[in-house]
Amino acid sequence: MSKLPDKDTLIQLARGIAAQFGPNCEVVVYDLTENDVEHSIVAIENGHVTGRKVGDSPSKGMLDALKDPEHLKDNLCYLARTRDGKILKSSTCYLRDENGTPVGMFAINYDITFLLSMESQIQQFTATGPDHRVNEPVSRHVTNILEGLIEQSVKLVGKPVAMMSKEDKVRAIRFLNESGAFLITKSGDRVCQFFGISKYTLYSYIGETKG
Repeated sequence: MSKLPDKDTLIQLARGIAAQFGPNCEVVVYDLTENDVEHSIVAIENGHVTGRKVGDSPSKGMLDALKDPEHLKDNLCYLARTRDGKILKSSTCYLRDENGTPVGMFAINYDITFLLSMESQIQQFTATGPDHRVNEPVSRHVTNILEGLIEQSVKLVGKPVAMMSKEDKVRAIRFLNESGAFLITKSGDRVCQFFGISKYTLYSYIGETKG
């Protein structure tokens, strides 16, 4: 049976990252070699961010991804939301053995809820009026996250936007919705522009994803 490579080093690394970035940074080490994925957390720093502890489960998104291990890819800088409404900037790396089989995961979840709130407040404070071009509500960093999520949605569908059917676009927007993309200020405008749809159509598609 494969073993998680150098577990002690991974735990040491998790501890160092959490110390470097402070109490809003949760770092998690998962061991997938015990055939008990739902209790695979073997180390966690700052677990208060998601309310989890050693012996707990990965997120539902991770559990779903692990059902298709051959197509697993590292997922970097995506947005997630906790049950109590925190917004996280997250990255998940999959650890494999010499045969390419996933044997562990290393995840970082940074609570950016307060930062996004501050960003909104600063935008309001620095705005100078309708005749000045200061209405750029999303920082370059968060904009990059949104663009990355849009790119992932296109890869998920497997077609360029020009060739997407309505069903394809609904599928892409379902991914964006579940990934927390619409938590980003003005993200709806960018998504509408990218997919060539109106705000009304976007809301209609979002409604279909909840059905």
